[in-house]
Amino acid sequence: MANLNDSLNDLMTMDGALCAAVVDYSSGMMLGSIGTGVDMELAAAGNTEVVRAKMKTMKALGLNDTIDDILITLGKQYHLIRPSQRLSGIFVYYVLDKSRSNLALARRKVADVESNMSM
Repeated sequence: MANLNDSLNDLMTMDGALCAAVVDYSSGMMLGSIGTGVDMELAAAGNTEVVRAKMKTMKALGLNDTIDDILITLGKQYHLIRPSQRLSGIFVYYVLDKSRSNLALARRKVADVESNMSM
């Protein structure tokens, strides 16, 4: 198991990685972050609403499933949100430069980091 700082540092080793954070979506509080290019406090709060809305919609639809990840594709960036499967109420937020990153590898990386993360 990797601690929070090690997990965030591991995410930043990917080509194109700009920043990453771990967020508590029950409170919207950022538990840790690394990198530059995005106002991480604002992003944590905003993406908390994205996760909450998706969870609410899944419940309303009666979907008995879990979210692997949520992808927001911008013109120049990928924003990946991955709710933790092991740590209740936590998600990993990962921002990558679209021109320098590989989305498939980034999704795999954030899944691996999330599965080994400890708090």
